[in-house]
Amino acid sequence: MSEGEGGRGGRMPGAAERAMARVMAVPRFVVAALILVSIAINFANVVGRYVFFSPIVWAEEAMIFIMIWCVFIGAVLVTWDGRHLRMDLLAAAIPSPWREAVNSVAAAGFLAVAGLVTAQSWEAVVLFAGLGQTSTTAGVPMVIPHSALLIGFALMFVCVLVRFRAHVAGTLGTEVDDVAKVYAGGAEGDRPPPGGKDGAA
Repeated sequence: MSEGEGGRGGRMPGAAERAMARVMAVPRFVVAALILVSIAINFANVVGRYVFFSPIVWAEEAMIFIMIWCVFIGAVLVTWDGRHLRMDLLAAAIPSPWREAVNSVAAAGFLAVAGLVTAQSWEAVVLFAGLGQTSTTAGVPMVIPHSALLIGFALMFVCVLVRFRAHVAGTLGTEVDDVAKVYAGGAEGDRPPPGGKDGAA
């Protein structure tokens, strides 16, 4: 099994993790589609403003809401891949099994925070849905942008829960690992020996 299939430690993913990996194709498509829609709105607004001298008044507000959704859906993808920025210098230096204990506390803390934010976001979404409040210029129901926070943190909670063992074991890749691998490969295979290609001084 390749490293991408089994993680850095060669761990076989469970059924829930394999199913979730397939589900992750949906938010990737959603983010891509939202970015394209935002680009189209921005382009139309520029043409309207500078060619027809009639800008789209709701364009900027709509693009802000689209950006909010892109951020929180993107955060779900980052959480699934285990690529959130974190200070793990201390955890990486701690020997096993203490390292796993620290990772367990970190993952449990993430679940607690995500669960709390999800619960609070649900109350906010229910409140806005009851009020029927809309945005100023675009007339978008405010329940839509506030739902991004709810859905984003709920899915992040699920991602960490499904991959909890991988978070504890530290088998999820990080940006630091990618940089280290690239540097190691360049240092060993791509960098010429001192003195030129043939090693001559």
